[in-house]
Amino acid sequence: MIGPEIERLIQLLGRLPGLGPRSARRVALHLLKKREVLMQPLSAALADAARAIRTCSTCGNLDTTDPCSICADPRRDSGLLCVVEDIGDLWAMERGKIFPGLYHVLGGTLSALDGIGPDELNVGGLLRRVQAGSVREVIVATNATVDGQTTAHYLAERLAGCAVPVTRLAHGVPVGGELDWLDDGTLATALKARRAL
Repeated sequence: MIGPEIERLIQLLGRLPGLGPRSARRVALHLLKKREVLMQPLSAALADAARAIRTCSTCGNLDTTDPCSICADPRRDSGLLCVVEDIGDLWAMERGKIFPGLYHVLGGTLSALDGIGPDELNVGGLLRRVQAGSVREVIVATNATVDGQTTAHYLAERLAGCAVPVTRLAHGVPVGGELDWLDDGTLATALKARRAL
């Protein structure tokens, strides 16, 4: 019914997060209808990005330079090191423009079910950065999942001998959240992490 080029486009789009087969077909059709104004510029942008993007050898971020623009920025506080699971987490932190320090991307979390151990993560790079001596605090910003918690505890154990405080992002009631909409685990965590007004 459709040519192999279109079918390949649909299959590749279907591999993107959040796009199932039906959504991939709709996106492909939209791109094909808007070839000159959307598909061709998108194709050129993808090719340019594939050529130019590098992984930062310091933190693991993606950028066009190595070290990345965050690691190379002299205005950043090199004594604060925020450890995140993935690049998307780093980008989320940067979107808020609230963290003045540097980052370290682990590349995932420990997961016995998925066969991901410490050797599959960038833990060695983290230890080297902390042992170099300029880090004053490590902030573990892994997700509040079982794997995220396991990874946070593992990192705290590994960093225990480095004489650097290891802290964790707070978890609990979100700003603007209503108690009756929160799950039991979030409420329990918020109650344990309460502080003085």
